Amino acid sequence: MKDTVGLLHPGSMGSAFGAQLCARGHTVLWCPDGRSDATRRRAERASLEAVALPELVSRSEVLLSLCPPAAAEEVAAQVAELGMVGAGTIYVEANAVAPSRVQCIADRLAPMPVIDAAVVGSPPAGGRTPTLYLAGLGKQVERVAELFAGTDVRPHALGDGIGKASALKLAYSSYQKVSRVLAAVAYGAAEAYGVADELMVIAAKRTRSYLVETDYIPKTAARAWRWGPEIEDAAVLLADAGLPDSLMHAAAATLARWEGYRDERLDIAEALEALRGERDLDNQG
Repeated sequence: MKDTVGLLHPGSMGSAFGAQLCARGHTVLWCPDGRSDATRRRAERASLEAVALPELVSRSEVLLSLCPPAAAEEVAAQVAELGMVGAGTIYVEANAVAPSRVQCIADRLAPMPVIDAAVVGSPPAGGRTPTLYLAGLGKQVERVAELFAGTDVRPHALGDGIGKASALKLAYSSYQKVSRVLAAVAYGAAEAYGVADELMVIAAKRTRSYLVETDYIPKTAARAWRWGPEIEDAAVLLADAGLPDSLMHAAAATLARWEGYRDERLDIAEALEALRGERDLDNQG
């Protein structure tokens, strides 16, 4: 059975998911209104069909939301305001947002069923196989999982509790992404005092230490605009669980120093300058 999937809105992850679905014979729609040239090129390469948002919503049997976390509720609100979904349409909320926000989205879209989903792993291209965690009613989860049969996306059901998938994603990313921030700050401190090489020797004695992956510091800077809101949602997750959230807020504040370098190709020195605020000072003077 081939389905029509509406993709809201294809960044690097979303377009890769769309390409996987198109390769399986599904029709994947996207809305180009207000999107960048880079997004348009990704959509064209993935063979996505460009349509206006009302047509996307009305034609789709599954609506897959894969967008920056900060925009997740706005995207859901746009769908709700249109009110043009077909009978049996499923909304898949696959963004890195707190469980409480997923519940708000589900309430906003009711009675349309909402699947709580989370992607863990890199975009499915070049042999990479991310896992798509799904939480929701069994038949609806099965239908979404079936979409990805034979693709490089690995569906994994977590049960029927809304919030399980988003909690899992944020629990993982709160460690993984904050560890990257801590590694950048630690390297910056060592570099400032001329002992960066010695720090690398120490770090290399530990297995799989992010400290030795200094080439990831510029990548962290380039992704800070997207990671910051996700970490703030991780803070919400921890607070809702009765756990301290101050570390998440501090990491998000650190990432905010890189917000002006969205998707830029910095080297390590430039990324550290931006982290210290030196580039901003230079630009002002």
